[in-house]
Amino acid sequence: MDFDKALDGALRRLHDEGRYRTFIDIARERGQFPHATWHRPDGTERPVTVWCGNDYLGMGQHPAVLAAMHEAIDAVGAGSGGTRNISGTTVYHKRLESELADLHGKEAALLFTSAYIANDATLSTLPRLFPGLIIYSDELNHASMIEGIRRNGGAKRIFRHNDVEHLRELMAADDPAAPKLIAFESVYSMDGDFGPIAALCDVAEEFGALTYLDEVHAVGMYGPRGGGVAERDRLTHRIDIVNGTLGKAIGVHGGYIAASAKMVDAIRSYAPGFIFTTSLPPAVAAGAATSVAWLKAHPEIRDQHQTQARILKTRLRGLGLPIIDHGSHIVPLIVGDPKHTKLLSDMLLDQHGIYVQPINFPTVPRGTERLRFTPSPVHGPREIDALVHALDALWSRCALNRQELAG
Repeated sequence: MDFDKALDGALRRLHDEGRYRTFIDIARERGQFPHATWHRPDGTERPVTVWCGNDYLGMGQHPAVLAAMHEAIDAVGAGSGGTRNISGTTVYHKRLESELADLHGKEAALLFTSAYIANDATLSTLPRLFPGLIIYSDELNHASMIEGIRRNGGAKRIFRHNDVEHLRELMAADDPAAPKLIAFESVYSMDGDFGPIAALCDVAEEFGALTYLDEVHAVGMYGPRGGGVAERDRLTHRIDIVNGTLGKAIGVHGGYIAASAKMVDAIRSYAPGFIFTTSLPPAVAAGAATSVAWLKAHPEIRDQHQTQARILKTRLRGLGLPIIDHGSHIVPLIVGDPKHTKLLSDMLLDQHGIYVQPINFPTVPRGTERLRFTPSPVHGPREIDALVHALDALWSRCALNRQELAG
């Protein structure tokens, strides 16, 4: 086989479809979020405003978080030194797990190197703990959940997105004695819609199933202390396993699960994705623990975040632009064509210093390609005005029909 020719063909298809992903060099400026510097390929630099980051609250720049990380580096150095069971467990890891367990009202938490790994490792391990387990998964669950369920070798059922009745039909058709688990998300990141957590918990109780909730896009941003949508809706006690990330609203890096002490102990003891992975650097754990503790005590930042998201959605809707609004902090603007989406992204960057990456298939279905904006508490009037004016001008220049798309 001509391997180079095969690679050329695979990459050419992406270019032809307008789906080839281009990564640009961005240097965030400490204390200046969401402003950053774009290092162009020609060696020049340009200031830009980041509108597509997942550091939703700007905690990656927070002085208390940075101070905690510096202190940990000065105290213990850079890396952790190994896996958790071989020298890689430190006081920083234990403190962070304690903060996370408390955040979600659970007995224990377990750190992973990313939320992707946490989902994959946990969901692929559960059938070993519960032989014959059937996992019922929302069709729009994150790729990490899909991969973990696929790899576990157990039975799975896919229910239509947020369709509780379809889930009930699938569960009723299975052996009543079989162990069951329902896996779903609180906020689905591409459309920004919410999962019907209470209704899903009702079905779980009806059939004696465990519940597995991915709160990745909600941790830190919803609930009185930032515990997510389940905390906001007072449903935390009905969730058996919570998955979360430290790389979005927390502003650092890593992922975790929170559950009963017995569940966490079992995953810790059986999941290869935990056992054989070097643990997070102590400085990362220290920064994340400080961020979680700070967010618990400062609900006002969540109110500011929601306000900025509402303002942006109102302004874009006023222009007749086809946004999706399910009431969350995520603002998807549907373009509907991969080449137009890439063109808009390039023009926003080149002409207006606004950085937002195009989102294309397979992340979203074909025909729903989009720009996904993530306003933060520090995207103020100046940044919002600049974005709105740029989109108003460019939408017409790209020959996109507002009314047709909005309908």
